[in-house]
Amino acid sequence: MTLFHKSFLWILLFINIVGTVYGYDWYMWQLEITEPIFWIFVPDSPTASLFFCFVIIGWLLNTHFRLFEALALITLVKYGVWAVVMNLLTLNETGSIGAAGWMLVISHGAMALQGVLYWSNYKFGFLSIMIAAIWTLHNDIIDYVFGQMPIYGDLMKVMDKIGYFTFWLSIACIGLAVWNWKRRHKIVTETSQLVS
Repeated sequence: MTLFHKSFLWILLFINIVGTVYGYDWYMWQLEITEPIFWIFVPDSPTASLFFCFVIIGWLLNTHFRLFEALALITLVKYGVWAVVMNLLTLNETGSIGAAGWMLVISHGAMALQGVLYWSNYKFGFLSIMIAAIWTLHNDIIDYVFGQMPIYGDLMKVMDKIGYFTFWLSIACIGLAVWNWKRRHKIVTETSQLVS
């Protein structure tokens, strides 16, 4: 299958590295006005794609970095969906998001999609999900309790509502990872019963 072919994975790794570097560069202006203690929690989307870079490297090495797989699935879908929604809200609020805004909609939509496309290839367990869940929810606290969320112009006036939406989006994405794990666990159990 093309998605799992090593040549395609190398291309996907390159795209994600470029996207990660671009994403960190995009956040540079916000990092300049952020206390260093919060730096790791500010660039959410590029960190999600960085997690996926490690996942792809693992697959290219014929291994599974399980914690990174759990982090990648949860955060790729979460921040991919989040950015699409925020840009569409901005479009609704202002009437225009420009070429850069539409580029963010497409790239972040693709980010969420790639997290789901590799659904069958993840091998993370429950412990990895729990660690990834703690990271994700802790990030929400840093963003919306300590005020380190991505700055989105006109949307800042409804940041409390966005924080509420983001929390439940996190829960949904963590649930997605649990569903993936339980589905794989069920298949393994049924297969072993058939063999025995």
